[in-house]
Order: sequence, then C-alpha cells, then structure tokens
Amino acid sequence: MKNANIIGLKEEDCKNISEKLNILLANYSVFYQNTRGSHWNIKGEQFFTLHPKFEELYNSLVLKIDEIAERILTLGATPAHNYSDYLTVSTIKESQEVSDGNKSVEIILNSFKVVIDLQRELLDITEKAGDEGTNSQMSDYITEQEKEVWMYNSYLGK
Repeated sequence: MKNANIIGLKEEDCKNISEKLNILLANYSVFYQNTRGSHWNIKGEQFFTLHPKFEELYNSLVLKIDEIAERILTLGATPAHNYSDYLTVSTIKESQEVSDGNKSVEIILNSFKVVIDLQRELLDITEKAGDEGTNSQMSDYITEQEKEVWMYNSYLGK
C-alpha cells in the first residue's frame, strides 16, 4: 500500500477498500461475460433491438472493469484477474439463459442490482475513509446505472 501516504489515505483503509473493489471487479467481470454471451446468442424478434443494446452495455462494462482495476492499483493493491477467482467471490453467477431476450434482460437487471448494492457499500466505506477518488467513481457509476435500470425495466413493460 505504498501509495496510501502519498494520496492521503490510511494504509488499512486502502487495504479494506481494495478488497471490496476486488469483489466488485469479480462481479463486473462475470456481468460482462454474461452480457457478451447474450449479445452473441440472442435469437428471435428482439434480436435487432437487443443485440446492439447488449453490445453498448458490455462496452460500458469493460471500461468500468479497467477503471476499477486501475483504482485498486492506485490504492496500492493488486487487482484479481483470474476467472476462477472471480467465480469464487462473485454474487453474480454465470448465466445459462443467453438466447431469450426477456430472460437476458432480467439477468442484466439482477446483475445491476448486485453491482449497485456493492457500489453503495463502497460509498459508505470510502466516505468514512475520506477516499474521494473511489467515492466519486462509485457515485458516477450508480447515477448511470440507475438510468439503465429504468430503461431495461421499461423494455420489459415494468
């Protein structure tokens, strides 16, 4: 945690935040791969609507994966990178239902719930630690994702 003193945070706080960020990273990585699977395998009437929407989503997720990993490095820790590790800590599980549009959207909505909940936990932790960098990052993600949740729910008629 060699960066802690330079960026004005306590080493123990950096360690705790990094551990939570690695859990978030694992969930994002599984979310990303599930979305890729839906993008590749979507079938039926919804194909032309959902295929590009899923691509838009997985492109956004891969950027966040990179940003989270870089934040972990900034805090002086090492980001996890093995899917075997991700699968042991991720609340989001690998999806098997990737060709049905409505089921894929429901899986996406459930995945958003998981990452938004984790990001809200990080908001509390980082606020107490004075970690404005991670706090701001999580706040920005939540703002964007709440709108996505509204749109995907609207697609399902909810």
